[in-house]
Amino acid sequence: MKAIHTKAASVRFENVSKIYGTRVVAVDNINLEVAAGSLVTLLGPSGCGKTTTLRMIAGLEMASKGRILIGDKDVTKLPATDRDVSMVFQSYALFPHMTVMENVSYGLKFSGFNKEETREKAAAGLALVGLKGFDGRLPSELSGGQQQRVAVARALVLEPQVLLFDEPLSNLDAKLRRQVREEIREIQQNLGLTVVYVTHDQEEALAVSDEIVVMRNAAIAQKGTPRQLYEEPADAFVADFIGEANLIPVEITALDGDTATVRIADYTHRLPSRGLPKGPAKLAVRPSRMRLVAGKGEGVAAVIDKATYVGSRMEYVVTAAFGTVFAVLDDVVTPFRKGDEVTISFAASGPVLIPGQTS
Repeated sequence: MKAIHTKAASVRFENVSKIYGTRVVAVDNINLEVAAGSLVTLLGPSGCGKTTTLRMIAGLEMASKGRILIGDKDVTKLPATDRDVSMVFQSYALFPHMTVMENVSYGLKFSGFNKEETREKAAAGLALVGLKGFDGRLPSELSGGQQQRVAVARALVLEPQVLLFDEPLSNLDAKLRRQVREEIREIQQNLGLTVVYVTHDQEEALAVSDEIVVMRNAAIAQKGTPRQLYEEPADAFVADFIGEANLIPVEITALDGDTATVRIADYTHRLPSRGLPKGPAKLAVRPSRMRLVAGKGEGVAAVIDKATYVGSRMEYVVTAAFGTVFAVLDDVVTPFRKGDEVTISFAASGPVLIPGQTS
């Protein structure tokens, strides 16, 4: 059996906009490069422009301004049929009256392969996604996860330069989502595919991506590796959208090179300034980077408002003079209780300064 080979290509957006009518800006002057063989996720809330961006790569929407290149080829004006791109839809879009083999073979029939080559390539695709032996089944005889894998195999066998995923796991339950996203990532890495992946699920994006592009209001808010976005968010929107974050108002009181001293109530803390000037700012702190100790200590006095046991950890809602924060601690043996007086401080690494405005 022949293996599926890929001819992965880069994708580049140069000042691309998509405008509907005269006023509705769906994508606003974005510049973006997806390296060949990488998996890049477009992440953001509903209506931010991520799916429109994906559809412009596919040729299902045409750019109003700018250029789109796949490899070195300008595809801005090309229809979907003339782009070497395959797309896996949220709904799977399988033909219910066709067998698994027929579904996977469907696109190959129009690609100039004879019956034997078509069957060979389809069988290789099914083996890749772990569905060898499912050839004769109908989609209705498969689980949701298996149907999604058939859709992936159908796209893979066309050996596209770019493979696109539009919210591919949203119809699956949580456990199955984890399993299928790991399978998609493994296939992408093993075959060296160029993948552009759309989701609104932050955990999914962190788990599968080489790079994440966070979109907001038709524009790119920040792009970077999962770790960069999680640990170094550019602003309050990204900090709060990529996982949970406590956004604590602080005052930058002193700068020493690249280090800032910040004041929170009567407590001072030193950390990288990230180019911010003296004055009001916000401290973005992940719940797992909060530190709580009983009674009074070095930090900010606070009170436990709510204590919740969730098996592997304790979750706390804590109120201090600056407001309410959410903290996660591993100690489930000697937990704090509602009403306990505690002191809040922060892990040595993790808290980051962001601009004071929250727009």
